[in-house]
Amino acid sequence: MTERVKFSGAGFLVGILSGLLGVGGGVFLVPIMVSYFSISQHVAQATSMAIVVPTAIVSSAVYGFHGNIEIGLSLNLVLGSICGASIGARLMKRIPPVRLQQLFGLLLLVVGLRMIIT
Repeated sequence: MTERVKFSGAGFLVGILSGLLGVGGGVFLVPIMVSYFSISQHVAQATSMAIVVPTAIVSSAVYGFHGNIEIGLSLNLVLGSICGASIGARLMKRIPPVRLQQLFGLLLLVVGLRMIIT
C-alpha cells in the first residue's frame, strides 16, 4: 500500500472521529503521524494545523446546518485563537522535539481526565 493511500486512510478515519466527537483532528493525527508514519513532532503538529481550516469549514457547515453553532461565541473564540496560534507557533520552534511530545501527551492526558471526571 502506498504512503498516499495510508495518509488518505488515516485522514478519513480522523475526519470521521473529529466530526463525530467535535475535536480537532490533531488530537488523533499528531500521534498517528509521529508513531505510525515516523514524522517528527514539530512537522506533525505543523501539518495538523494546516489541515484544521479545511476540515473545520466542512464540519462547521454541517453543524451550522443543524443549528448547533453559536455565532457570537464562535467569533470571540476565533479572534483569541488567531492571536494565540501565532504565539504558540513561534514558541513551538524553541521547544525540543522530546519536550514537545511530552507536553502534547500531557495535554491529551489532562483533557481526557477532565472529560471523564465531568
